[in-house]
Amino acid sequence: MTYIRSPWINDELALLQDNVARFIERELLPVAGDWERNHRVDPRSWQKAAEAGLFCVSIPESYGGSGGTMGHEAVIQQELVRAGLGGSFAICHGIHSTIVAHYLLAYGNEEQKQRWLPKMASAELIGAIAMTEPGTGSDLQAVRTTAKREGSFYRLNGSKTFISNGQSANLVVVVARTGDARGAGGISLLVVETEDAKGFRRGRNLEKLGLHGQDTSELFFDDVLVPAENLLGGVEGQGFGQLMQQLVWERLNIVLTGVVSMERAVTLATEYVRERKAFGNPLIEFQNTQFVLADAKTQATVGRHFLDALMVKLLAGELDATTAAMGKLWATETAFKVIDSCQQLFGGYGYMTEYPIARLFADARVARVYGGANEIMKLIIARAL
Repeated sequence: MTYIRSPWINDELALLQDNVARFIERELLPVAGDWERNHRVDPRSWQKAAEAGLFCVSIPESYGGSGGTMGHEAVIQQELVRAGLGGSFAICHGIHSTIVAHYLLAYGNEEQKQRWLPKMASAELIGAIAMTEPGTGSDLQAVRTTAKREGSFYRLNGSKTFISNGQSANLVVVVARTGDARGAGGISLLVVETEDAKGFRRGRNLEKLGLHGQDTSELFFDDVLVPAENLLGGVEGQGFGQLMQQLVWERLNIVLTGVVSMERAVTLATEYVRERKAFGNPLIEFQNTQFVLADAKTQATVGRHFLDALMVKLLAGELDATTAAMGKLWATETAFKVIDSCQQLFGGYGYMTEYPIARLFADARVARVYGGANEIMKLIIARAL
């Protein structure tokens, strides 16, 4: 499929796009099947991506990054999803490079940034963010994990679940309650270096409906002593505000994945119906097929223009939380419907996981939940009416 260049993609980003696409085809696609079977990206692939400069591209060069913008990150994410890695390396990359690294850049002090970011760019450190708990999903104010100050350390206790990169990460930003204040006021972000963290345990690599090519885990913290200097922002109680600020980009990243997945579904379905025959004729010649694809193509095109408008706002520093929530709500709901309609055209083959459309369908379901459930997006939007 030939893509029209988006207005936020300049010549530099177009060149990056081509280079990333070639790297993916050469280095990642040949081993992507192994990720699906093992439910995680192998360490060698992480290292190859780091050597190719795919991590921390929007982090300043003084901290080991490439000095680019979120546009550079978006291009990489877009190419990963286009190549069929939306359920594997795109998630890993997004959590590590575009989310965790930016928490450190935004709220870390100079010593923290110098200590952690260069190693994230080289994949010596792999990042994860531990928000969700067994009894706490979108309601982050209800977290029960505690971090009690004891001299120069925090004693961290609690458990987290559904943590992307959970099996691979050795640098985990943990959402914990550091004070007695109820609600948002007592929440802080602590960075846990897991390598020598006594009391830190990884649970099982969770079996999921989709996203089979990446690891999602339970994490346990039993009297883990975290240096007080690992508190992000330097002052307790700032965690909830920090989370809300970074969720704007996270939700736009979900919009991007949804839109590109729609585009990919249309491409896969169009190619299939041109070859597949029924009653002696290619499926593309049936009016129902044409109508389904016409509608799907229209929705994908609308999504592309919406995504491009949001990216322009983001790069100009003008994207607000309400608009990002609208994008997340619309893109994930629409993508699921479009992928479902395209999958139907494959008949029984669409249910076989050897066909990319089946994996695309399974991967799309969770997008309506993570990054804040879509019901929460509606509340955010309604408050702004």
